[in-house]
Amino acid sequence: MKRASIAPFFIASALALTGCATSWTVDSDVRSFSQLGALPADATYRFDRLPSQQAHEAAQDALEAMAAPALAAAGLRRDDSRARYAVQVSARVTAELSPWADPWYGPGWGTGLGYGRGWRGAGIHGGWGWGPAFGPPPDPWYAREVSVLMRELPSNRVVYESRARNDGPYGDSRAVLPVMFQAALQGFPSPPAGERRVDITLPPRSAA
Repeated sequence: MKRASIAPFFIASALALTGCATSWTVDSDVRSFSQLGALPADATYRFDRLPSQQAHEAAQDALEAMAAPALAAAGLRRDDSRARYAVQVSARVTAELSPWADPWYGPGWGTGLGYGRGWRGAGIHGGWGWGPAFGPPPDPWYAREVSVLMRELPSNRVVYESRARNDGPYGDSRAVLPVMFQAALQGFPSPPAGERRVDITLPPRSAA
């Protein structure tokens, strides 16, 4: 299941992994559309921002820094003054209930003890009732989506559009989002048709 809804991506970044001692794989579902053939010898770009992105300058700066290595690997070079393409990047991150969470966690029937006064007199009594379960909360789960939109200048014609979706238990969006941009640009400028799965393995990380 791959789903996401809007939230500042850096909020989920604060919910970082406590540690990762082994390699792990980011699996993204990617769908791309391209009007490009071969890139020109010196393909330059600049970042463009929507008004809503301009209102969160620091967050967008960080997001564009995450996307820049993937754009460079795709053969694009940033040149704000002589850009051939304008690129918009965005990301959405949401913390959700894990699909592997215990279905019995939460309100339910069960036994319990309580103090009260009744026909048996004051004291501690056992019985059945409806109430919340006690224990640790369900494991967190994160749904993410990144998008890349490229326009040709000066016509502003959209020549490339790609989205990558991922969900999983990894809490460090600062590590996951750059990899998802790599997935979104895999095969650029002539990606395969239809939705595809792109798996990218990250190296081991020490505990934060």
